[in-house]
Amino acid sequence: MTHTSEIEQVSVSRSFNGQQKVFKHRSNVLGCEMNFGVYVPDSVHIGKRPALLYLSGLTCTHANFIEKAGAQRFAAQYGFIIINPDTSPRGDNVPDKEDYDFGKGAGFYLDATEEPWAANYKMYSYITKELIDIVKRNFPIDPENFGIFGHSMGGHGAINIGLKHPEIFKSISAFAPACHPTNSNWGRKALSGYLGPDETKWAQYDSSLLAAKYSGPKRIILIDIGDDDSFLKSGELQPESLKSNNHLEIVYRSRAHYDHSYYFVASFMEEHFEHHAKEFQAQKLAKH
Repeated sequence: MTHTSEIEQVSVSRSFNGQQKVFKHRSNVLGCEMNFGVYVPDSVHIGKRPALLYLSGLTCTHANFIEKAGAQRFAAQYGFIIINPDTSPRGDNVPDKEDYDFGKGAGFYLDATEEPWAANYKMYSYITKELIDIVKRNFPIDPENFGIFGHSMGGHGAINIGLKHPEIFKSISAFAPACHPTNSNWGRKALSGYLGPDETKWAQYDSSLLAAKYSGPKRIILIDIGDDDSFLKSGELQPESLKSNNHLEIVYRSRAHYDHSYYFVASFMEEHFEHHAKEFQAQKLAKH
């Protein structure tokens, strides 16, 4: 099924009754070569499968989730395909800063408009258009059972993209998401650098502001944050800014003694798979 002319397999490893693969391709949107991971459970032989798109956080590549999250076990158990892209454009011709929270590894899942970032830093369009099209052409993904989740900067991206594209993503969850970037140090640095000083342009990438005016299909967003998360304490996450409304239910779980690391993410990964599976099933029943 794979369209080898558009993606090239870099690696494959057997894992929990499935295959963890890594692919590379030339991104027309980002103007560089990109890697992404795909976990394919053996159950794909029975037809189109539910799928989840996972977005990683600051400083990560596609590899962090694959190697640290422990998701393959649950993907096999639930029969889910998992797609996980990189966090930013890469390559010698891509502009960068030495800061860990800006430039390579810190794409913030937005489309930059400021120079020199505008030519390459278009992670929002890459995720919602190019990558989605590629994986749907190459893997047996059921478009009616396709969810999105992520961690930290990727949690911000998952909520943001999920709320703006309910026609693509039918379920949403996040680990320690940056919920209110227009009001945090990480967010203001990234938004001003990529989008310029006009703060009215920033709101389109702020999950709390998008949630406040969300009027699409009913969504239940599961959010896990450790109460010992240093970024929660420093005000980078601000989960209290994310409010439920008539179209949106926020299920927030504070996890005692957990921090911001992948030890935390892996500890509650199964519950996120359960959340997405329940959402897919509830929406299926609602149609009948």
